[in-house]
Amino acid sequence: MENHHVVLTEELTKDYRTGETSVHALRGVSLAVRPGEMVAVMGPSGSGKTTLLNLLGCVDLPTNGHYWLDGEDVSRMDDRALSRARNEKIGFVFQTFNLLPRLTAVQNVELPQMYAGRRLNRQAPSESLGRVGLADRAHHRPAQLSGGQQQRVAIARALVMAPALVLADEPTGNLDSRSGEEIILLFQRLNREGVTLVLVTHDPDVARHATRLVEMRDGRIVSDSPVTDRLDAVEVLASMPAPEEEPEEAEQEAQAR
Repeated sequence: MENHHVVLTEELTKDYRTGETSVHALRGVSLAVRPGEMVAVMGPSGSGKTTLLNLLGCVDLPTNGHYWLDGEDVSRMDDRALSRARNEKIGFVFQTFNLLPRLTAVQNVELPQMYAGRRLNRQAPSESLGRVGLADRAHHRPAQLSGGQQQRVAIARALVMAPALVLADEPTGNLDSRSGEEIILLFQRLNREGVTLVLVTHDPDVARHATRLVEMRDGRIVSDSPVTDRLDAVEVLASMPAPEEEPEEAEQEAQAR
């Protein structure tokens, strides 16, 4: 099926069985995301937003309905094709970063290329770190990075395969207010560069940074509309108190004196 959407779903349903009880996690979800959109998905616990994210990420398959990812019918994919789609078509950003502690930043970013079984572009990991402002931290391990820097590494990893879609699950949930806003600033910049983003959040202020808001309840989309009062992360950061100087930077400044 030809279309001009990165994501196109028609009447997706997802049922889970627990003993003799059937749980209807999704109830006929139809969603279209065009290239270059930044879509926030909100909803209370149990609304189906995490289930939808799993289906969009090809981590799970729907009970019924259809899903086209970048023009490919996911329902027709076998396990190998699903694995390829997860690795090459989709970039994932998680709340808990999911970095391997023994690897350096650049080695963590290289992982999707290694899983693909081929080096598509030897410079891509370093270039991805440069896009998120961490070129000078390429050989640092996660424990040597702040939470915000670790999330930037995770974003670089999500970008390294030049995916059609980036999915972010509560990407600011483990960060302080300033670090979280800096991550949203990065997402807004990447979106302006053409990256298509779908992010799940419980925070209305985070959702207001997107171009479009999808609200879910009881497994259904109950609202889907453009964000009319969109926040600009540059302006939000400018209104925040000045950040405290990081220890490493303070030490370097003291040595320079």
